[in-house]
Amino acid sequence: QVQVVESGGGLVQPGGSRRLSCAASGTIFTINGMGWYRQAPGKQRELVAAINSGGTADYADSVKGRFTISRDNAKNTVYLQMNSLKPEDTAVYFCNGDPATDSWGQGTQVTVSS
Repeated sequence: QVQVVESGGGLVQPGGSRRLSCAASGTIFTINGMGWYRQAPGKQRELVAAINSGGTADYADSVKGRFTISRDNAKNTVYLQMNSLKPEDTAVYFCNGDPATDSWGQGTQVTVSS
């Protein structure tokens, strides 16, 4: 069964930065692309950044130019560097395959507030 563990969330001021980490089980990491998703209160979960097995990244328009997704194949870990954070980035952030599997982790809460 695929397992992921997200970490790195917390409270950050507007304009600040945060780096999220996702440790994934070997099977999903080596076969699939990986993605970072987020879900804000009262909203549907959305894909904000994805990276394929070759390292090519893609971003939602709302985070383009501010977020950077990367992966370390040796560590089975994918990262999300978030810069210039805005209050509207407040959400629980999850990682999963791209396309997503049925197995979701607990996520990590990011709150952007002064």
